[in-house]
Amino acid sequence: MPEAMEIAFCGTDNSSAYDISGGFLRNVCFLDALNLVPHVFLLFITFPILFIGWGTQSSKVQIHHNTWLHFPGHNLRWILTFTLLFVHVCEIGEGIVSDTHLQSRHLHLFLPAIMGFVAATTSIVYYHNIETSNFPKLLLALFLYWVMAFVTKTIKLVRYCQDAVPLAQLRFCITVIMVVLYGLLMAVEINVIRIRRYVFFNNPQKVKPPEDLQDLGVRFLQPFVNLVSKATYWWMNTLIISAHKKPIDLKAIGKLPIAMRALTNYVSLKDAYEEQKKKVADQPNRIPSIWLAMYRAFGRPILLSSMFRYLADLLGFAGPLCISGIVDSFNNSERNTTRLLNDSTQPYLTSHDFLKTAYVLAILLFLALILQRTFLQASYYVAIETGINLRGALLAMIYNKILRLSTSNLSMGEMTLGQINNLVAIETNQLMWFLFLCPNLWAMPVQIIMGVILLYHLLGKSALVGAAVIVLLAPIQYFIATKLAEAQKSTLDYSTERLKKTNEILKGIKLLKLYAWEHIFCRSVEDTRMKELTSLKTFALYTSLSIFMNAAIPIAAVLATFVTHTYTEEKPPSPAQAFASLSLFHILVTPLFLLSTVVRFAVKAVISVQKLNEFLISDEIGDDSWRNGDSSLMYESCKKHTGLDPLQLSSHAEQVEHPKAINRKHPIRQQLDGCEPTLRVPIRHIDIDDYAIKVTNGYFSWGSGLATLSNINIRIPTGQMTMIVGQVGCGKSSLLLAILGEMQSLDGKVHWSRSRYAVAYAAQKPWLLNATVEENITFGSPFNKQRYKAVTDACSLQPDIDLLPFGDQTEIGERGINLSGGQRQRICVARALYQNTSLVFLDDPFSALDIHLSDHLMQEGILKFLKDDKRTLVLVTHKLQYLPHADWIIAMKDGTVLREGTLKDIQNNDVELYEHWKTLMNRQDQELEKDMEADQTTLERKTLRRAMYPRESKAQLEDEDEEEEEEEEEDDSMSTVMRLRTKMPWKTCWRYLTSGGFLLLLMMIISKLLKHSVIVAIDYWLAQWTSRNQNQTQTQTFCSVDGSIEDSKNCYIAVFSALSAAGIVLCLVTSLSVEWMGLMAAKNLHHNLLNKIILGPIRFFDTTPLGLILNRFSADTNIIDQHIPPTLESLTRSTLLCLSAIGMISYATPFFLLALMPIGIAFYFIQKYFRVASKDLQELDDSTQLPLLCHFSETAEGLTTIRAFRHEARFKQRMLELTDTNNIAYLFLSAANRWLEVRTDYLGAFIVLTAAVASIAEGPTSGLMGLGLLYALTITNYLNWVVRNLADLEVQMGAVKKVNSFLNMESENYEGTMELSQVPKDWPQEGEIKIDNLCVRYENNLKPVLKHVKAYIKPGQKVGICGRTGSGKSSLSLAFFRMVDIFDGKIVIDGIDISKLPLHTLRSRLSIILQDPVLFSGSIRFNLDPECKCTDDTLWEALEIAQLKNMVKSLPGGLDAVVTEGGENFSVGQRQLFCLARAFVRRSSILIMDEATASIDMATENILQKVVMTAFAERTVVIIAHRVSQILDADLVLVLSDGDLVECDSAAQLLLKKDGLFTTLVKTNK
Repeated sequence: MPEAMEIAFCGTDNSSAYDISGGFLRNVCFLDALNLVPHVFLLFITFPILFIGWGTQSSKVQIHHNTWLHFPGHNLRWILTFTLLFVHVCEIGEGIVSDTHLQSRHLHLFLPAIMGFVAATTSIVYYHNIETSNFPKLLLALFLYWVMAFVTKTIKLVRYCQDAVPLAQLRFCITVIMVVLYGLLMAVEINVIRIRRYVFFNNPQKVKPPEDLQDLGVRFLQPFVNLVSKATYWWMNTLIISAHKKPIDLKAIGKLPIAMRALTNYVSLKDAYEEQKKKVADQPNRIPSIWLAMYRAFGRPILLSSMFRYLADLLGFAGPLCISGIVDSFNNSERNTTRLLNDSTQPYLTSHDFLKTAYVLAILLFLALILQRTFLQASYYVAIETGINLRGALLAMIYNKILRLSTSNLSMGEMTLGQINNLVAIETNQLMWFLFLCPNLWAMPVQIIMGVILLYHLLGKSALVGAAVIVLLAPIQYFIATKLAEAQKSTLDYSTERLKKTNEILKGIKLLKLYAWEHIFCRSVEDTRMKELTSLKTFALYTSLSIFMNAAIPIAAVLATFVTHTYTEEKPPSPAQAFASLSLFHILVTPLFLLSTVVRFAVKAVISVQKLNEFLISDEIGDDSWRNGDSSLMYESCKKHTGLDPLQLSSHAEQVEHPKAINRKHPIRQQLDGCEPTLRVPIRHIDIDDYAIKVTNGYFSWGSGLATLSNINIRIPTGQMTMIVGQVGCGKSSLLLAILGEMQSLDGKVHWSRSRYAVAYAAQKPWLLNATVEENITFGSPFNKQRYKAVTDACSLQPDIDLLPFGDQTEIGERGINLSGGQRQRICVARALYQNTSLVFLDDPFSALDIHLSDHLMQEGILKFLKDDKRTLVLVTHKLQYLPHADWIIAMKDGTVLREGTLKDIQNNDVELYEHWKTLMNRQDQELEKDMEADQTTLERKTLRRAMYPRESKAQLEDEDEEEEEEEEEDDSMSTVMRLRTKMPWKTCWRYLTSGGFLLLLMMIISKLLKHSVIVAIDYWLAQWTSRNQNQTQTQTFCSVDGSIEDSKNCYIAVFSALSAAGIVLCLVTSLSVEWMGLMAAKNLHHNLLNKIILGPIRFFDTTPLGLILNRFSADTNIIDQHIPPTLESLTRSTLLCLSAIGMISYATPFFLLALMPIGIAFYFIQKYFRVASKDLQELDDSTQLPLLCHFSETAEGLTTIRAFRHEARFKQRMLELTDTNNIAYLFLSAANRWLEVRTDYLGAFIVLTAAVASIAEGPTSGLMGLGLLYALTITNYLNWVVRNLADLEVQMGAVKKVNSFLNMESENYEGTMELSQVPKDWPQEGEIKIDNLCVRYENNLKPVLKHVKAYIKPGQKVGICGRTGSGKSSLSLAFFRMVDIFDGKIVIDGIDISKLPLHTLRSRLSIILQDPVLFSGSIRFNLDPECKCTDDTLWEALEIAQLKNMVKSLPGGLDAVVTEGGENFSVGQRQLFCLARAFVRRSSILIMDEATASIDMATENILQKVVMTAFAERTVVIIAHRVSQILDADLVLVLSDGDLVECDSAAQLLLKKDGLFTTLVKTNK
């Protein structure tokens, strides 16, 4: 060829090129020029419009998305345009390849195609801009372009037909396809004109954006954006990048689109389920199938997802085929001859020749990868979205069922709360996961079969050996997977037990420290932890086996295949065969590895569906005329309550193609009138005695068929107070529930004077919501300040509210602050009073209240508040002294009504009953006298105050810290904060790694590096071996040295086998070492944490909420135990794989390193942005899950209350909101994962492209080239795992960080200055105490609580300490045990200064009885003497002294009788007596009683007083009194005020001082 090749449109080597003698259309060159016209036309027209449009648009920030209207045929147009672009690429390729075979450049072969490509690209950009600005008139330009292109291409096609060009020629095929595509695009354009009528018609059609986009709250745009944005998640960019500036919160992710809301999906699932119900209605023993209902409602998207999955899997096989093609084309390059047709201007290529070109294959490989990854992510996304929709629908279905469950089901234990919680938390998630993995179930077998067929095609019979190895090892995988599940279950059991023990320790930590028993209890936790670690070891073993199998199977399969092939075929496979089959094996392993998981999930899903079925067909509450079973009506009535605008609802109806379910507007109105009591009062019954409720001949049962209540005939008069009285268990509460319709009615009827309306009901067992105090009282009614104040005063809640840190805005309930029983009950009564209903049912509201409160509530709340409102009240009570207030009395006995009438009627008609009541009333009055002293409420408030104040001070400290931090932030702009958010916690990672021990860490690192080197070596060896036959000029290996072919073959095989074996062994070693290291780290971290916490100062426990400490032991420990090791393993594995791949490619083709820079930078930014966003979204997902689960358990607990109040609709609404919030967080999280994966996959495709192009350009040995491409292909799989694992690890390291923050805490100083040997064995023998100038504070930064206290206590004296609340009484008792900081002065006991003693010695020699009796779960023996030092006789003696002997004897097991957690199976009084016995067992000569009688009744208190005076006569007793009357006969009284000792003398002496503090205290207390 000449040096300077001339360029001309038609080429310079053909004179006839410009000959038009046969007419224009006979000249090919002219036709090609004609083809340029439409493209140039389009570019000329659209560029000005685009520039003008963009110029004006840039001033407007992002157009709001409600303009994202899709024109008709939107998706079809995108698909056709992309196909067109692909065909253009082929056309360009064909032109260039043909051109290389000619003498001079023929531009007409490829220039029109290039222009066509540009024009097609422009057309889609142009279209997108028109669509966003909604200006369809401009589409005319596109219409003209399609017509012109269609015409010119058709002319060319006709010309080819006249020339009789054979079909085999590629150019002919391309032209045909082009004509079809242009024709279709033209049709799409005509369709837009037909529907939108923007031209040729008089009235263009007006369109509105979809419902969701009119609502600015919807930020989840996946359903509304165009096709490219859908496929690449482009719309997520703004959110993910903004996460850098400020954390993503619920506001940033907005609301769910209507089609994905739980309500929409619930309606479609429910309809499908009802249909199934109808089908089996006539067959009694068959149950409706949930599977079919799920398929009906969600089958289509799953089929779509499966279709994407199949496409992706088929495209996945393009990789191996292209590799073999590229490698082959090099081997055959010498044999390549050019086939030209006679007419030198028109070289025609066949498609076969075209695909022989290496560059063409490289570009095809790139496009196939991009497409495959796009389809794969689309498949994942659709499956996940459907799974989330299904979960929302199932949750709504379960919730509706819960609201209709019959009460007997719950109380008789057929459906426990635990089962319901499991349904919500576990079963729905199992089904959701099953849907995620569902497409895999039928895609994988196809993938495996295809892979085996291709292998067979490449390698013949030997391929089947390798495939057999894989298939035979798959069942082992399944076996390991089941074992893993078992191990996890046993681990869970142990950790639950360990948590229970830890919880007990933390609750009783004060007692443990005072008795020096920390170590005993610590050991018991450590024992359970050891068991847990043993089962964690099994878990770790199986995990590492599963990882090992995954890594070792492909090595084994490849080894088997190639060795067989070499021996059967007498020659090693060619490089093309070798690397194509290697890559196929890699493809095959993934589905096999996943298959076991998927099968396991399928099995779990089947079980979950069975459980769901059982739940959905369980008994429901009786359908009274007023109870409407159709839940869609219930939702309709939400409209009224919650201000859901009708617009939204009607849009639901459009979305869900069942308008019938929702839009029944008319009956609803009447139904609402019925259930809102205040809407209008129907005409009263003209009846002489006006009743609100009347029960005639009622027989009611709790679902057992036996009547609990029988022959009930009662009336409840309107506007009056009715009291129901009777002995315990005679059916008073049941009567209320029967009236409310909660019981099964066997016979008889409940008549309501009007239609049934809401009843304000306060149950016997108080039920609170997880909400603020105010929300608990108003309970969904509008807030009315005056009414609210009246109610809180009537229930005397104000003093309690004042104690709470945020007043009535404090969260209470499970997750909030724990209130005492009385406080909870008063809130429930307040709720019933506050509601504006004409009926109030109070079920034993006085049971947990003391006498003052009961009287106050009776006077203010019931007699005044309710009477003023003229409300009908039904009151169940045991307090007979209130009977005179009642207007109507119902006396019950054994489930029947004994008497009914006014008190006067009963007095006249049933004298016996009246007298019986009178004696009971007298007895109650006597108890009152006693009660007057033990004022329970002040105590409850005191405990609340104790719980609150330390927390408050802590909260203040934290607030101050936060404020300081905020100020710093403001000074130092946002950049530092962002830096912190994007930085990986490397320090914490290092801490974690080293806590497993350096040796293990070193072993892990070395084995990891070795394993990956060996794996690379295997592949490199294969490259050398296969390519040695091709050309002998390459590098010599020690097997290719002279010697017979046979020897060298055996040598190659031997080395190959040895390397493979080493690789397999190393796989096992690494996976084991990682898991082992994780285990050791978990063991050490937990051990250190437990010891640190148990030895912490008492102040730490006062200021740190218990839940926070427990969290470290539960959630955080669980993450460290089970989640970090696999993440770490996966992260190191994928990182090393990517690094070794990049190294290998660079070794094969050094040019690749140039391309690596930009790809590396892109990767860095992608992972940086993703990690921050992912962390936020994960936190959102976690934090929105808890309220949802709590709402379910809350509802199940308070069913009767919710149904009595008729608040089902409000609770359903709340449930739907919570579900949607959780679902939107989860959707965004999975969309963010897709965003990442699409981007890393595209980067991987670019790596493959650059590697292929670089290696083709360099043309090294075919073996190395195959190797480079093989590695480039594996990178695409692992890049996104690197980032995902990094993000996960970052979140999980948070747990290690939290645990570490506790490890830096100061411990108590356990070492004394004295040696143990210097302390006498029986110290303190006398019990003489000198307090010298004592100053005490809780922490060195706090004010002193005791100032310069001096006192002397003689041996054997009984000393009383008193003073007002907060005067430092308890602090003094703690000072004896050095629980507080003695910073000045000293306490000397029997001549030894206690600050010099080792703490353990000091505390084990004194005894104390605390105000709150603490018992631990275990036996009675364990509670009295955990150290097991005493004989049984001693223990019995102690019990006798505490007057418990007879009671304990009567228990099964005597001393070994069981004590439940917290001693709940004994009364408070008995528990306090046990504590006394425990103190006696100690035999210490000094006993300190810290307000020990504060929480017990008079009888027990008298016992205690007596025992202290007799059994402890010889010992020194220090009594800290909460009532001065207890210490009037003490030998010495110390009176404290604000930390100062004001008076110190015997009680008699002190009382002589008329104005003394002691005298004042005695007077006020009497």
